Amino acid sequence: MKWLVLLGLVALSECIVILPLKKMKTLRETLREKNLLNNFLEEQAYRLSKNDSKITIHPLRNYLDTAYVGNITIGTPPQEFRVVFDTGSANLWVPCITCTSPACYTHKTFNPQNSSSFREVGSPITIFYGSGIIQGFLGSDTVRIGNLVSLKQSFGLSQEEYGFDGAPFDGVLGLAYPSISIKGIIPIFDNLWSHGAFSEPVFAFYLNTNKPEGSVVMFGGVDHRYYKGELNWIPVSQTSHWQISMNNISMNGTVTACSCGCEALLDTGTSMIYGPTKLVTNIHKLMNARLENSEYVVSCDAVKTLPPVIFNINGIDYPLRPQAYIIKIQNNCRSVFQGGTENSSLNTWILGDIFLRQYFSVFDRKNRRI
Repeated sequence: MKWLVLLGLVALSECIVILPLKKMKTLRETLREKNLLNNFLEEQAYRLSKNDSKITIHPLRNYLDTAYVGNITIGTPPQEFRVVFDTGSANLWVPCITCTSPACYTHKTFNPQNSSSFREVGSPITIFYGSGIIQGFLGSDTVRIGNLVSLKQSFGLSQEEYGFDGAPFDGVLGLAYPSISIKGIIPIFDNLWSHGAFSEPVFAFYLNTNKPEGSVVMFGGVDHRYYKGELNWIPVSQTSHWQISMNNISMNGTVTACSCGCEALLDTGTSMIYGPTKLVTNIHKLMNARLENSEYVVSCDAVKTLPPVIFNINGIDYPLRPQAYIIKIQNNCRSVFQGGTENSSLNTWILGDIFLRQYFSVFDRKNRRI
């Protein structure tokens, strides 16, 4: 999480769970419209979905742009939370009622005393994100995602939060590999899989665009109604994040980045597309984008003539049209490409929701492929 088609098919499982997600704006835009956001959250009632023996679907309303948020419950009786289903991290956490940070005052908090199934593990935790940090302690309780139930699920309870003020979610549910989870937390996907909650250790994302409803995360298999064509499978190159190898990035038939190959993380917890600053600058030069207030902007008329940015992955081109990589905010047209990954890796890109909205994505833990 930064703050966040492919040879063979996954058989439709007898236990597929589909959970709807909600489209939100970036943290920067959320803060700009903080008062409007708070009013919206107060007015909107988050309803539990109608359960079905095979599929669970939560219909959700689109309010903001580029984060996808779904509902879970924790405890007995259940306490409901909005969380980011994040392939870029592996931990589950929500704010604790004892949290003293300003961010916690605008989000739902978990009250351990109101849950008969809660057990305090007690270990202190610190979790770092690209957007901030949370500190707190470990607990264990019953967690529900639609009709999936994870008993004695370990999770974090934040007592201090930095960087999440005005965020359109309460907490985070990580879906990356357990190797990057903090000590004491078994990722909820692994817990569900080990207890036979679904027959296939697979989850998938359909992230809708320009529509108020319809985005989903599905567990246990793939509902083929959500995509056209075939799935093209890409091997996972490193089992920590959902990381793959990428061949190159090109525009107008010319390779502009990743010329000798590079790595890419598919991250549903990141809104934009991040890469090494120098290479991102090269892409912006080809767009004739200019730097304004730390963001690259173009003439809104240019969107009609700009070429697609093409990501070649495993020999297959995945174009990103200018209508996808240029976003209009307050009469400005801005690029979604941002630099900074060289701080952690010289040759890594992060493909966030902007990319994943264009391509239905399936994450196969057993076969280590996407």
